[in-house]
Amino acid sequence: MNALTGLDKLQALEEIALLKARRDRAADTKDWALYESLHAPDHVSENGDYGRWTTATEMIANVAKSMEHLTTMHHSHSPEIAFETPTRATGIWAMEGMSFWKQGEQDHWFQAFGHYFERYEKRGDRWMFTQRKLEYYFTRKSPGAIFPPKIVT
Repeated sequence: MNALTGLDKLQALEEIALLKARRDRAADTKDWALYESLHAPDHVSENGDYGRWTTATEMIANVAKSMEHLTTMHHSHSPEIAFETPTRATGIWAMEGMSFWKQGEQDHWFQAFGHYFERYEKRGDRWMFTQRKLEYYFTRKSPGAIFPPKIVT
């Protein structure tokens, strides 16, 4: 393996951080075209709320449906990025997520704290997500809230 060093490593770290920031923004603004473009077609996603999805297309369809009636705010911070090769990396990001919605006539919310465990590959000239697992360590929700929303297909 040729390890990344110096400026190449700093550039790769910044590119992965921007990738993550764009993913959070795309989710919160429901920009599903941008969201999908950040993920490799063979992306694998595991979310304890919904299970495992094995393609980017499957993940986007389910995420878009699950968030259809939610207003969300995703915050990712304190990254731990490690390079396996110059074109493959892993990352752990601390996270806080907030979701807001109407359930009947009542306003509800859900708050979660945990970590994203991710894998990235540089394909062509850009870094992409290839795998993500979300683990919550603490959650809370408004009284009577039903979360996560059911995905109706």
